[in-house]
Amino acid sequence: MNGYDATAYKQDLVQHTPDTVITVAILGAESTGKTTLCRDLAAHFDCPWVPEYMRTYLQAKWDDKQLTCTWDDLLPIACGQVALENKCAAESAQALRDKQSASNIPQKNYLFCDTCVFELMVYSHWYYGDCPEALKKAALMHRYDLILLTEVDTPWVADDLRDSPHQREEMTTYFERHLQRHNKRFRYIGGSEEQRVQQVVSWLGEKSDF
Repeated sequence: MNGYDATAYKQDLVQHTPDTVITVAILGAESTGKTTLCRDLAAHFDCPWVPEYMRTYLQAKWDDKQLTCTWDDLLPIACGQVALENKCAAESAQALRDKQSASNIPQKNYLFCDTCVFELMVYSHWYYGDCPEALKKAALMHRYDLILLTEVDTPWVADDLRDSPHQREEMTTYFERHLQRHNKRFRYIGGSEEQRVQQVVSWLGEKSDF
């Protein structure tokens, strides 16, 4: 199944994150509060956040043709996600420069990512038992300062795209195995919306190696 030419997508899957931007990737099963947490953290820190490109892409496909995701969609989705992340990272760096010119206090700015290509790789293995080589290479090469895995402690909210209301715990364990297998350090995040934000704020405040 893995028949894509990795070189054709190589440049489109390169991560470009300025040194002044601290990146946080939020991963997890469907309907576990990833988007809400990204929005809340971006509001707290007054910084950009990266929406999930897969949702935009697949919602448009569903609205236009009543079709769901296929293997052939994976690399276009990955390229779209990386392009969006790189765009938002540049915006975060620019926002920091604007703050510095005004107050000369902040040294770093944040970027919160509602999923990333690592999550797309995990879902590719979940649904297809395989992953395009270019996607896998990008997923393992991309780096984040903090990776969060959402706990299953939020109500299920159905929509056009979600299809696994009874497999969220199993999917979360699947994520955990892949993160551990590839030596990706991560932390679980759960609780109410406010508790999640305060926990992440605390973790970011503790880190001294940014």
